[in-house]
Amino acid sequence: MKFAIIKERKNPPDRRVVFSPSKLVQAQTQFPEATFKVEASDIRVFSDQEYKNKGFEVTTNVSDCDVLIGVKEVPIDALIPNKKYFFFSHTIKKQPYNRKLLKAVLDKNIELYDHETIVNDKGFRLIGFGRYAGIVGAYNGFRAWGLKFNIWNLPKAGPLPNQAALISELNNLEVPNIKILLTGSGKVASGAQEMLDAINIKSVSVDAYLNTVFNEPVYCKIDVLDYNKRKDGQVIDNADFFNNPQDYESNFMRFAKVTDYYIAGHFYGDGAPYLYTRQDVKSTNFNIKVVADISCDVDGPVATTLKASTIADPIYGYDPETESEIDFKNNNAITVMAVDNLPCELPQDASEGFGAMFLTHVIPAFFNNDANGILKRAKITENGKLTKKFSYLEGYVNGN
Repeated sequence: MKFAIIKERKNPPDRRVVFSPSKLVQAQTQFPEATFKVEASDIRVFSDQEYKNKGFEVTTNVSDCDVLIGVKEVPIDALIPNKKYFFFSHTIKKQPYNRKLLKAVLDKNIELYDHETIVNDKGFRLIGFGRYAGIVGAYNGFRAWGLKFNIWNLPKAGPLPNQAALISELNNLEVPNIKILLTGSGKVASGAQEMLDAINIKSVSVDAYLNTVFNEPVYCKIDVLDYNKRKDGQVIDNADFFNNPQDYESNFMRFAKVTDYYIAGHFYGDGAPYLYTRQDVKSTNFNIKVVADISCDVDGPVATTLKASTIADPIYGYDPETESEIDFKNNNAITVMAVDNLPCELPQDASEGFGAMFLTHVIPAFFNNDANGILKRAKITENGKLTKKFSYLEGYVNGN
């Protein structure tokens, strides 16, 4: 079987790749019966020459390959008919802007596997860039704090080579006695927590965070039952919250009252209470000054997130009174960082980590008759039709 690592063609350019040269060597060693080719690219974080140095063919023509592996959406005119493709298609939530892409995939008889649909038998995602979003998001939040209060001027994350360089920059700071709140329990929150721990910010319990005045910066990592409560006063478990979100209301304001810098690393499910509303932000009890919204649900559960920001222009201000955007340095502004493609700023580390997951969970499925059902669960299209699991997209494809 022939695999191709394809060129990223979406704008703005994305320098990430599924397999770094070193990870591709591991894949070749583990599966000597496979052939791996690399499509030439002038934007990839790893140069064509680095792949050539490892013995891989770099070419502008990968039409002889069976499986084509990329990161972002492939433009319609670049899709090769009758192939298997892996990339983030951004179609499974019926995103309007990619309806034509999914229709083209069907018209071209392409077997599409979306990285988001690669899950285990319990439905948990097996691969993704979440950890790296958390790493960069936490760093960008500290950068935003320094710019807002004119106390430091961190360089942007993108030009720095890796996570170690980000940590090195943060370790040069004298972080004031602020309270930092982190929401979430998955890979995003874990990545952000790595950064806080790496610069020796002290972790404290919910009770201590809410009730103690510290003489050093501290952080508290909280999960759904910390910032939501059942309306009937019962305390059950996380599963009850996810199954019955309508029975809960936000309990976030007790944290907002004492928090200076908030890192939103949670997953927000449909029907769950908003963490805080625009009305909440108007309250004199709302103390948060900087929000790093890694989750980036626009006009949603983190009410200060008016829009997704960009790597080029990552920070904006939210005016609680007018509920609109203002200069983030304005005294009335809550400073917001809400970049929605943060892993792009850490392309080397993100690519290495993603490749490790892809090699562990996906490539073996092609050689063990899909023993764990990875490919079967992930397959969106086959023989020009949607698979049964994704048949709910039929109306979307047809424009209904």
